Amino acid sequence: MKDLIQHKRAHFDYEILETFEAGIVLSGSETKSVRLGRCKLEGGHVVVRGGEAYLVGVSIAPYQTANTAKDYEPETPRKLLLSKKEIALILAQSEKRGLTVVPLTMYNNRRYIKVKIGIARGKKNYDKRDKIQERETDRTILRTLKNQKNT
Repeated sequence: MKDLIQHKRAHFDYEILETFEAGIVLSGSETKSVRLGRCKLEGGHVVVRGGEAYLVGVSIAPYQTANTAKDYEPETPRKLLLSKKEIALILAQSEKRGLTVVPLTMYNNRRYIKVKIGIARGKKNYDKRDKIQERETDRTILRTLKNQKNT
């Protein structure tokens, strides 16, 4: 399994409570474009309508710009392939206050494109500052240990 696209800020902006693996319905040219890494997961989320889950707000660039159909829309909602139990659980969790469902990564599973989605709660600014401060202290500790080792 090779990660093709990652939502780089997802773990920084959200606290991920639970993750799911879902298939995604794509056309052939969209699949080729995703394999080339021409997709943007930032700003995407999952919506449940009529008992089906859709990935909304994810942009997949056309594979060949000169050869693309004129009615191609890069940000169309794309259907996710999940079981009924998973859809019911996602619907119940997303209706709770403060929770949302965001895409985390897109990857290959043999010949299929899969999406890892997560039920997430948005972090507050002070949580983000604490995380940044932890990283900085870890870096300074490693730096001092490295300097002591070299002398």
